[in-house]
Amino acid sequence: MGNPLLDISAVVDKDFLDKFGLKPNDQILAEDKHKALFDEIVKKSNVEYHAGGSTQNSVKIAQWMIQKPHKVATFFGCIGSDHFGEILKKKAEEAHVDAHYYEQNVVPTGTCAACITGDNRSLVANLAAANCYKKEKHLDLDSNWELAKKARVYYIAGFFLTVSPESILKVAKHASDNNKIFCMNLSAPFISQFFKQPLMEIMPYVDILFGNETEAATFAKELGFETDDIGEIAKKTQTLPKANTKRQRVVVFTQGKDDTVATKNPLKTATMFPVLDIDQNDIVDTNGAGDAFVGGFLSALVQEQVLEECIRAGHYAANIIIRRVGCTFPEKPDFH
Repeated sequence: MGNPLLDISAVVDKDFLDKFGLKPNDQILAEDKHKALFDEIVKKSNVEYHAGGSTQNSVKIAQWMIQKPHKVATFFGCIGSDHFGEILKKKAEEAHVDAHYYEQNVVPTGTCAACITGDNRSLVANLAAANCYKKEKHLDLDSNWELAKKARVYYIAGFFLTVSPESILKVAKHASDNNKIFCMNLSAPFISQFFKQPLMEIMPYVDILFGNETEAATFAKELGFETDDIGEIAKKTQTLPKANTKRQRVVVFTQGKDDTVATKNPLKTATMFPVLDIDQNDIVDTNGAGDAFVGGFLSALVQEQVLEECIRAGHYAANIIIRRVGCTFPEKPDFH
């Protein structure tokens, strides 16, 4: 469950960037002055479309890593009843994701434009319909809740706390009550800063928490951990109150090219896991690395692999994605 966006990427020129006041390498939320950008970029001859948004990216990667059966993951989110929404449904289908979108006709489908100039990529996100998910209009429907109950593992990025914390809470409580695995991501520093209350309301139900070093540091500061040591932050996060005591919380913090830190059951110790080596010249785009890591991790988790294998799968997926533009991947993984 998350914020579905249609990723639209195209090569543009400096005039295009200047027209919309964009920096060559940046990530921003769309303002009124960017509204026409989305109509213009689709007219480019080399435009590409992908099913995007943080959680949907992770789900796509997990499916790619698993390959078959198709549709191992069900995804909920809100889109518009429009042209971009139809493309998004088609792209999710092509990625073999079992997407069940809440469709409404008031707000258009969320989009993220990737304006490419040379090796640079300027991202402009317009969340639009993604912000409009309604628990009572979608998650609470019997047919959808039955789909949700079938799952053994749940993953929701922290970004969704800005949209429907009540939906997250319903899923998290169900997972906890039925001893299933509920995973969440800190997603961005602003989540811990400005959505701390709903985040901490969900935290007792979180079995696996993901984040990167910057998000972990902000989380620690907001909770008054009084340490900037990432291993200590992971350990303190692991020991936060937990509803389902049958499962020890696992905390996994990535650090880019540095070791991934994870707490292991049941010793409350933090272990370092080296990432795969890569030549800096082979790195094309690191934007989707975190989503890819989670996707790889989840692909092993649903196959009941141990923590070390889950992290190895996450590292592999991230290593593949950063060699490519956007959260895209080759036809098949080469992971053994």
